[in-house]
Amino acid sequence: MPDTPPRPNIILILADDMGYSDIGCFGAEIRTPNLDSMAERGIRFTQMYNGARCCPTRASLLTGLYAHQAGVGHMVGNHGYPEYQGYLRDDCVTIAEALRLGGYRTLMSGKWHVGGSYNAMDPGSWDPGGPGHPTPRQRGFDRYYGTLDGAGSFFHPHALLRDDTVIHPEGEGYYYTDRITAEACQMIDGAHAEGRPFFLFLSYTAPHWPLHALPEDIAKYEGRYRRGGWDALRASRHESAKGLGILSDRWEITPRDEGAPAWEDVPDPDWEDLRMAVYAAQVDRMDQGIGQVLAKLRALGLEENTLVMFLSDNGGCAELLREDGHVQRYATQTPDGQPIRVGNLSGVRPGGPDTFMSYDLPWANASNSPFRLYKHWVHEGGIATPLVVQWPATIRQPAILHAPCHIIDLMPTFLEAAGVAQPAEYGGRAVQPLEGESLLPALRGEPWQREGVLFWEHEGNLAVRDGDWKLVRKYPGDWELYNMAEDRTELHDLRAADPGRAERMMRWYGEWAARIGVRDWPLAPRR
Repeated sequence: MPDTPPRPNIILILADDMGYSDIGCFGAEIRTPNLDSMAERGIRFTQMYNGARCCPTRASLLTGLYAHQAGVGHMVGNHGYPEYQGYLRDDCVTIAEALRLGGYRTLMSGKWHVGGSYNAMDPGSWDPGGPGHPTPRQRGFDRYYGTLDGAGSFFHPHALLRDDTVIHPEGEGYYYTDRITAEACQMIDGAHAEGRPFFLFLSYTAPHWPLHALPEDIAKYEGRYRRGGWDALRASRHESAKGLGILSDRWEITPRDEGAPAWEDVPDPDWEDLRMAVYAAQVDRMDQGIGQVLAKLRALGLEENTLVMFLSDNGGCAELLREDGHVQRYATQTPDGQPIRVGNLSGVRPGGPDTFMSYDLPWANASNSPFRLYKHWVHEGGIATPLVVQWPATIRQPAILHAPCHIIDLMPTFLEAAGVAQPAEYGGRAVQPLEGESLLPALRGEPWQREGVLFWEHEGNLAVRDGDWKLVRKYPGDWELYNMAEDRTELHDLRAADPGRAERMMRWYGEWAARIGVRDWPLAPRR
């Protein structure tokens, strides 16, 4: 009898708040040679979808369920309903829990953000591992290094844990992206020494705000965006993505967001250029880290049979920070007592530990080129993510695939690849069945099309995707209908022309929302 092929190692890499066109193999000018190399020898999925926001995406990604079914229907606040409790429910199983049952070593390095909230201003209130605050180690991971909260300084992150112990950043020159990478490489070494297949969730916080990057990386991009700014960048990325075969020539680029001025009218173009340069530097440094992880696999002889996937948790982020009130719960000074200059302050150089800025709506509009809207919303700019897959032992022919797929599809893919069944119960509780569909046939070069319909709800923003058709609503507006084969940039609403289809898809949405426990927005706290 032929030998049974060894089970693959699996690495899931997640970027944070990165737009659709922010890596080279999807049209960017940002240097991402390691992701580009993965794309050249692997598969790019051009219509992979996330959950529009950081923690709902993570909840879906880790469980193969819609975020409401996993307990994170909104964010990490507890609203009193099982669907909106702000942490993973007990009637779902994570990828780590399922694979550990199947004999895998389970590892995680980076951002968690599915275990309740953590107030950076009040460390005494933190309760990792307590009621409502499950940690990665309690949800199936053998080893963990990272932050439990959603965002924070790259130079002195808060709510930092190693396994079960709260720690503080160590050493001179600490930079969180680099530390996430280094810890991941050490975990791979340990799993390899044990001779066991491993699952690694490599969960970067780059390029989420604040704009924090290393000077040598910023220097690569400073001045690059000065000529033409976001207007030129949107156009060049659109053309580049079409040339790469990522986008169809039929899809027009969306008009510049009305909230973004024309580049020629910007009062301080040097400062705006620098904000985008710091953002690009964050993506660049993440790619460098991915390169170190891939090099570790090669050095250990593991590259051939390791399934590596890279994607982003939502589209580019248009948040303003101080102006939106987002940073009132973060530290106002560095550990050595320097005041932190909070907000997008023109004339203040971003990038250092004593600043706390975002790159703002106009640059996010470029990150999501050619699509509409941003993180939070469920038009394409909020939910479309680049997905890059490498698995040399199985992917024999590089390809670009355009079939719609969703983050709920990743867990069934990993379980099938590992030969591990989804348990019917776990910890004495019945487990909800998976919602996703395995992508393994596509990775093997076989034809693949989704059988089921896809759904979204976040903060009253709603969508349904059925084959080439998408029904979408921006809260509190009305439904819109688009043929995605002809108009993926969602410029030509066909609802009036095809009311029967729209009504049918609205009915499907209502049935889905009732089944998984979606509640009307804004949420009314349960008494």
